[in-house]
Amino acid sequence: MTMQDPERRPIQYGDGMPQRSTMDLNRLLGGSPGAVLVRLVLLSVLVGVILSAIGLDPLNIWHSIERLIRSVWDMGFDAVLWLWRYFLLGAVLVIPIWLIVRLTKGGR
Repeated sequence: MTMQDPERRPIQYGDGMPQRSTMDLNRLLGGSPGAVLVRLVLLSVLVGVILSAIGLDPLNIWHSIERLIRSVWDMGFDAVLWLWRYFLLGAVLVIPIWLIVRLTKGGR
C-alpha cells in the first residue's frame, strides 16, 4: 500500500472530475476548437456542392442515393470505365500527396 502526497492530487471540480487542460482538447480535435469548426464548415460546404452536383438531396438522402445508383446501373458498364478513369486521375495526385504527408509525419 502506497501513500499519496496530498499536495500532488489533480485539481477537482464540484463533480469530483479532474480538470482537463485545453491542450487535451486541442490534441483531440487536431487544433483549436474555433479553427477546427471553421475547417469543418468550409469542408462541409465543399462536399455539399460536390454532392449536389451529382444529384444528391440532403432532405431525402436515401432516395437520392438510390436514384444515383439506379442511373449509374442504367448507364451500364460504360459507367464503370468512366468511374475508373476519374479514380485513376484523382489517385495520381491524392496517393503521392498522402504518402509524402504520412512519411514526413512518421517521426511524430
